[in-house]
Formats: sequence, structure tokens, C-alpha cells
Amino acid sequence: MSAVANELASSEGVSRREFLLRLQAMGGLLLVAHGLRIAKAAPTDPKYGAEGMPHGTVDNPLVFLAVGDDGWVTIVVHRSEMGQGVRTGMPLIVADELDADWTKVRVQQAPADEEKYGNQDTDGSRSTRHFIEPMRRCGAAARMMLEQAAALTWRVPAAEVRAVNHEVVHQKTGRKLGYGALAKRAAKLPVPSREALRLKTPQEFRYLGKGGVPLADGHDIVTGKAQYGIDPWFKDMSFAVIARSPVLGGSVKQFDGTAAASAPGVQKVLQMPATVATAKFHILAGVAVIANSTGAAIAGRKLLKIEWEDGANGSYDSEAYHAALHESARQPGKVVRESGNVDTAFQSSAKSIEAEYYIPHIGHATMEPPAAVARIVNGKCEVWAPTQAPQVTREDVAKHLGITPENVTVHVTLLGGGFGRKSKPDFATEAALLSQAMEGRPVKVTWTRDDDLHHDFLHTVSVEYLKAGVAADGKVNAWLHRSVAPSLATIFDPRINHEVAAELGMGFINMPYDIPNLRLENPEAGAHCRIGWFRSVSNIPHAFAIQSFVSELAASASKNHRDYLLELIGPARKIDPRSQQDSWNHGESPERYPVDTGRLRHVVETVTQEAGWGKTLARGRGQGLAAHYSFLSYSAAVVEVEIDEQGRIKVPRVDVAFDCGPQVNPERIRSQLEGAVIMGLSLAMFGEITFKRGRSQQDNFHQYRVTRMNEAPGDIRVHLIPTTDWSIPLGGVGEPGVPAIAPALCNAVFAATGKRIRRLPIKDQARRST
Repeated sequence: MSAVANELASSEGVSRREFLLRLQAMGGLLLVAHGLRIAKAAPTDPKYGAEGMPHGTVDNPLVFLAVGDDGWVTIVVHRSEMGQGVRTGMPLIVADELDADWTKVRVQQAPADEEKYGNQDTDGSRSTRHFIEPMRRCGAAARMMLEQAAALTWRVPAAEVRAVNHEVVHQKTGRKLGYGALAKRAAKLPVPSREALRLKTPQEFRYLGKGGVPLADGHDIVTGKAQYGIDPWFKDMSFAVIARSPVLGGSVKQFDGTAAASAPGVQKVLQMPATVATAKFHILAGVAVIANSTGAAIAGRKLLKIEWEDGANGSYDSEAYHAALHESARQPGKVVRESGNVDTAFQSSAKSIEAEYYIPHIGHATMEPPAAVARIVNGKCEVWAPTQAPQVTREDVAKHLGITPENVTVHVTLLGGGFGRKSKPDFATEAALLSQAMEGRPVKVTWTRDDDLHHDFLHTVSVEYLKAGVAADGKVNAWLHRSVAPSLATIFDPRINHEVAAELGMGFINMPYDIPNLRLENPEAGAHCRIGWFRSVSNIPHAFAIQSFVSELAASASKNHRDYLLELIGPARKIDPRSQQDSWNHGESPERYPVDTGRLRHVVETVTQEAGWGKTLARGRGQGLAAHYSFLSYSAAVVEVEIDEQGRIKVPRVDVAFDCGPQVNPERIRSQLEGAVIMGLSLAMFGEITFKRGRSQQDNFHQYRVTRMNEAPGDIRVHLIPTTDWSIPLGGVGEPGVPAIAPALCNAVFAATGKRIRRLPIKDQARRST
């Protein structure tokens, strides 16, 4: 299926990940529709990693870097920066192979153009692992071109010259030429072939894996010069907000905009055009108010009188839906992985233990809500947007305006948080349509926090039911897990009622425990609100349920949680994901990326040792443990809590052990994991979007709480597992730090209070058991 997915994804202009979602969702429908193409064009070998993505990779140094006469090196970054450090990490790879002086490097953001730059989707924790080799080749090729230019200038063999710290040195005579002096001649030389490239050995790296490199944008960010999506401004710009349908699938039955149109500063009131069916991400029905300031537009919007047609989802109630998911979880579902004989094993078990866990809808709540600016001049549209998906933004804007993608330029700003929300560029499409309505005038669309929470592509809601059959010694010999959740693939087809391959492969079917009898089921669940990927996606509910359940099993067996978890993981071994019915494997080769239980064991052993697992704690204090494999990396966390008589939780310390293989920029890995701790605690303690009559009930941060500064851990300790072997493939970093935090926190609450938390968020559930 990978070969088919790669071929069709490329031809259809979607990511391999997205295509696999659609393929899984529609089953034979797509196979029939594309049968001839499959038969004629399917490659003999599947494409994995970056080559399995639309437009693959580009490693041409003339595309990604330029050297000025003054010696300054400009490196182009084609991925989106949202705090993960890609605008530093990616140029750092090029600069290292180039042997450039980092203090003489500038970073330039690429516009949307995958034909030129290769794939630009910034999600899936894959930017570095997909582009480390192409970026190394860019730097090495440029270095060799500079060396060749120097050799030609001095009329000496190229073997006698070497690039060292922004200069080329003739090793026999000591003559030197700076990169600037060689730039013009070097740019005219042929780019070396891949086979001819001379890449550095890890021992020769100047920057990679070393740390101590300042952020490319650090100064501009702290001084307010950095440009985010809400920052672009033009002299004749208009400002817009939109009253959108409060219910998924709803529409405007009728509206009266007279009062709004008469409000001070309001320039135009109009109903939003219908979304284009072929767009990847649809805009919502609504009424826009365009004014001479955002404040005037918001004031005008309050005067709108709109009668909504709610449609099929108008009765959606999240509490009632929870009950429905609970009922589904207690019934057999679609079997997605099975080994041994579970039913017989349960019958022969000394006892059975079962538990059910609930995870609600969660909002992205990025620090910067969605915002975009668009203008149209002479039939060409320019968009400024904080987008994780520049190419999709370009294509969706073009489809809605009725122009070609070549006539759309997308300028990617910094993202004030992304977490997957800004992979769906509906906000950019809105700005383009409103610019068109204003005859091409620049229009800035701003989403308020209320808009953001009411119309987000939410993290899915789920119920996870687990049952284990255990022997007299507490050893698990039977395991049943039912995961019930509406799929994010409903973005593309609302008829989908099962989790798709990518979701199943996020800590569910690829669970690596050494259990002889196992059955994993996925009952049906439909979506009633917009659902999309959220940082760590389905790893969050799967890890929360499984890691909480392991703690329950350990307690039932009166065993140390750490020892019990290691026993479940079993001996060190490398598991072929295909043996777990995982057809996704993050889009990577199963041979190159097996599930390595030795590495999972090692992060558990490391984090418990570093955290002082099992140390004596005062009454009301406890430690909790959890570990998880996701995005091809291995993470384990120990959370320490202190809980008072009123059930108020304080987290004095969190330890995280993390193995992502080779580390390009260790400081940014640490910061990502520190952020993951805060985010994981936040969603566990407070994160919940609820619905009544199809409408989100949370308006702003007074109702949708996030962790505040005084609630953050006083001590976060990150323990990176070192490696000097750069032949090990890289894992992801941005997302895999999140899943283990919620279950570790809840397990710590149990250790401190005897209270089990099976429903998130925790809120006031932590009162001590008497």
C-alpha cells in the first residue's frame, strides 16, 4: 500500500500522510477510481520518508544558499518556524557542512513553492529527519564549489585546498581567500554530483550536536522586530472579522447587517462565499465585517443579526456523546490487531482487571490566534500568513479565487504557536476572499480568542477501554484494548467512522509490550465538530490510557511500577512494525525504523534513576511514571506532585529522558521537551472543550484554562540519551515529549492520594482518599 500511496499522493498533490488517511477511510473506492494508474504507474519499491512526500526533497545549493561579495552567507529555510527552532536548526546543518562562520550567516524564509524547495509541510515532527541529508549535501556542494573556485584562482589542484571557517586555505602555502572573494566564480561552477560530494565525518562537525548556538531569530523576537502573522501592515489596509457558523455544517439562513454597516469605521458587510469543494481545508459559512480597524470590525460584528441553520450537528452534546462512546467501548469493534487467543487466555487467568479512560476535545489555543493578510494586484494574490502548510495555503487560495497557484505568493511569517492548527489555512483563504471582495485592497483577517476556541480543528475526544487477564504472579497474559474516537480524517470525508492508519499507529497497534495474547479493537465513532491534528495527535489518548492502566496493574500485583513496566516491555528486541499491523510507521521504512524496545527500556531506566524513583516522600507527595514511543523517538517521564488537603496539585519537579537518535541542536531539543512538559500538564489539568446544541461552550482563557507561570514545575530536568553514531536515523522532537506527561501526572496523583484519575482533565479530582 505504501507504493500506491506514494504514487497517488504525489499525483494528487497531497502529502503521503494525508493520502494514507483518505485511502484508509475510503477503502476500495480509491483503488477502483485509480485502478488503471496503479497498474501502470505503481513503482516497484515504496518511497519512504521525505521521498514519499509530495515534491520530495531538493538539495541544490543554488536554491538554498547564496554568498555575497561581503562574505555574508544567506541560507533559505523552507519550513515554518513556530518555536521549535527550525529556522536555526536547518541553516545550522548547511552552515556546518559549508564550514561557515555562524556569526556571518543570515536566514531567509522561503515562500510557498514546493517545486523549487521540496516539501514544505511542517508537521509530523519530521523537518529535520527528512531534510538533514539534503541540507548537508547543499552545504557540502557549496563548500566544494568554493574550494574549486580557489583552486582555479591559484591554479593549483583542488586537493591542495580546504575550506576552514569561512575561508579557503591553500595548505601548501598558507594562502587564504574569504568566501566573499570566491562567491561569484564559485556560483558559475557546476554543482557536484551526489556521488562526488565529500561530507564531513561527525568528528569534523563544528555545530551539529554541540549546542551553544544562538537562535537565528532570538534578538528580533525579544526586541519585538520579528514578524508574526498578525504583524503585516499596509497603508490602505482594511481589517476584518467574521461571524462563523457556530455548528459544524451550519449555514446562514438569513441575516440583517444594516446596523453593523452603519457602525463607525465599518466599510462593508457581506456573507462569506461558499467554500470550494476541491479545497483541502474548507472555510466556514458566515458573515464578514470589514472596517478601518480590527476594533471597529469587532464592534460592527456585535451588531449583526444572524439566523443560523444548524444542520445535522445542531444537537451535539459532548456529555451525551461521552455516554455513547462508553457504550461503544463495551461492545466488540473492528479488530485491528490480534495475536494468540485472547478469549481463552482470559478464561484461564487468575483474575481480570479492567478500566476505562476518557479524554475530551482539546483546543490548540496557540498564543497567536489565526490571522492573515492578503492583497490582489493585477490578478495576482499575495498572502502573509503563519502557516505550517505553505503549499496547501497557496493551492487553497488559488482554488477559491479561481486563479492558478502560480499567481499566488504565500509569505510565511513566524508562527505564534502552531501545534497542528496552522496546518489548516482556512484563515488565509478567508483573507484572500475578502481582499477580492474589496477589489484587491489588502485585508487582514483576525481571529479573536473566542473565534479560535469556537471554530478550532480540535483534538479528538476518545474513550479507551482496557482489560487485562493476569496470572497469580501478576504477569499479564491477555490484553484487550478498545479505542473509540472520531477520526481527524473526517476533515476530508465526514462519512469516516473509524480511526485511520495514522491514528492507529500512534501508540495503539504498535504498542510494543511482550504479551502473548492480545486483541486491539476500534469501534465506530462519528465526528460532530471540526477535528484535526494536535501536537502528538492520537498518541495522547493512547498513552494516557495504556500508561495509566500499567500503573493500575502494577498496584494490583503489589509490584514496583518501574519494574512492572520493564517486565511488560520485555527484553531488548527490534520489532518490525508490519508484524504489529502498522502499515503507516510515520511514513518511514520498517527496516530502517523498527520499534526498538531496548531504547524504550533505556529511557525508563534513565529517567527513574535520575529522578530518584522510589525515594521516601512526605505525606501528600508522590511520583508517577510513564513511557511512550512516538514519532520514531522514545520518551519517559517521572512527575513528582505535592497535593494539599483541598486537592490542589503542585508539581515541584519533572524528569524526562529522551532518545531521538543523533541530536542536531541539543538546546532546542531541551526547550521543546520543557515546552512539552508544560503543555502536557496543561491539557491534563485543565484542557477541555465541551459542546451543547452543537456549540463550543468555552469562550476564552477564563473557561479554557492553560497552565500559568505559578503553576508550572519549579524544576524540569531533561536527560538526553547521547549517541555518537550518526548512522542511526533521526527521530522526531517537537511532539513525542507530550504523551507521557498526563499519565505520569495522574500516576503521581495516585501515589500521593490513592485516587485514580481516569477522566481528563483532572480539575478537582485529586482530593485524597480517606
